[in-house]
Amino acid sequence: MSKGLPKRSEDYSLWYNELVKKADLAENSAVRGCMVIKPYGYSIWEKMQAELDRMFKETGHTNAYFPLFIPKSYLSKEASHVEGFAKECAVVTHYRLKNSEDGSEVIVDPDAKLEEELIVRPTSETVIWSTYKNWIQSYRDLPLLVNQWANVVRWEMRTRLFLRTAEFLWQEGHTAHATKQEAIEETVQMMHVYATFAEQFMALPVVKGVKTENERFAGAEDTYCIEAMMQDGKALQAGTSHFLGQNFAKAFDVKFATKEGKLDFVWGTSWGVSTRLMGALIMAHSDDNGLVLPPKLAPIQVVIVPIYKGEEQLDAISEKAKELMAALRAKGISVKFDNRDTHKPGFKFAEYELKGVPVRIAIGPKDLENNSVEIARRDLLSKQTVSLADVEIGTFVEELLAEIQDSIYQKAKTFQTEHITEVNSWEEFQEVLEKKGGFLSAHWDGTGETEEKIKTLTKATIRCIPLDAKEEAGTCILTGQPSARRVLFAKAY
Repeated sequence: MSKGLPKRSEDYSLWYNELVKKADLAENSAVRGCMVIKPYGYSIWEKMQAELDRMFKETGHTNAYFPLFIPKSYLSKEASHVEGFAKECAVVTHYRLKNSEDGSEVIVDPDAKLEEELIVRPTSETVIWSTYKNWIQSYRDLPLLVNQWANVVRWEMRTRLFLRTAEFLWQEGHTAHATKQEAIEETVQMMHVYATFAEQFMALPVVKGVKTENERFAGAEDTYCIEAMMQDGKALQAGTSHFLGQNFAKAFDVKFATKEGKLDFVWGTSWGVSTRLMGALIMAHSDDNGLVLPPKLAPIQVVIVPIYKGEEQLDAISEKAKELMAALRAKGISVKFDNRDTHKPGFKFAEYELKGVPVRIAIGPKDLENNSVEIARRDLLSKQTVSLADVEIGTFVEELLAEIQDSIYQKAKTFQTEHITEVNSWEEFQEVLEKKGGFLSAHWDGTGETEEKIKTLTKATIRCIPLDAKEEAGTCILTGQPSARRVLFAKAY
């Protein structure tokens, strides 16, 4: 098959958009700004979802579901929250349609106006905290550790498949605690859960840090985050975890009786990742030949392609393929035998390369004679002939998949390391940002005004204050004012 992908180095944005479509991950829908996630793309998301869900449950969380619609009055209860989301809200004002008088069109029935307008959820803090008021009365009801898998709507004007769409899928955790310290520990714990998932499953190295006040979640006292580096040198926020303090508890009057018999407001957190992780997965690893998927998230880890002439050869190869599939599945490896007679082997090779299948096994008549197979790995585009007399195929492929997973991570880690640059002057900052990109480790005077001015001048934002940032006296690259530590700047998605 002809992949027809633009070169990544020549037009990264076009390469990304075309890859998403040609690899059958997603496409634009009839609704402006919304996407259709196709079966292959959704199967990758399902694998992400399954691993994250397991990790959430291992840390004591359970799933629930809350309404899609939020009464407009709820948003106004937390001032900074409504200010942060007001421009992106979709609002439901009426509940019925009717035909126009001449029957030529369907119109909104003016008599069917809602008494209170509803917001299509951009995030669920308000509706969840209004519910928590009924669930929490005493310290015995705490901690409350809840997660929901859902869709949300943020009316984005500029959209890009997976990275920024008007509707997207995500999970959002919402927890309530008896003490400030417990809530902070939960916030930090979930940031570490996200980082572990990104690095161990997505093969994506991340920087853990805290957002500045300007970049903090609307309504939070602190936002912890993981930041990843894409192959074009731009950063991508891969996950956030928010310490909400008592802000939402006070807004919705969520109090509990302490062990001492006093009434106090509960302490809250929220945290989430979305289908934006799909965009990160694509942009961090893929190449001009298509997707490069880490084996742990690949829907098909191994594909077996027969090379034959006539039914007799296919039947013989199919018998050998059944043996191989049994051995691989016994190791928990997902495998597909592509015996379609509608496409030639070369087409199939290109198709699975485009779709990022980590390992391809080809078997032809000569392989049957020699009791061997040809094994190709997608990440390196390399292949080798393996004698089945010399290896146990299940163990061999299991070890190969682990090697591929690590190799993809190490490649991304090397790229990240090479693209973290310390800069010490405004001129150096501008030059590195334009010519090299990546994370710029620089001193900043700590003010929102300077942060906003740098963003206006360069489009670079402070991605985070790294958790491992050492105290180091210096001067701000823009104002020359004193600075206690370096922060990471980058242009970002």
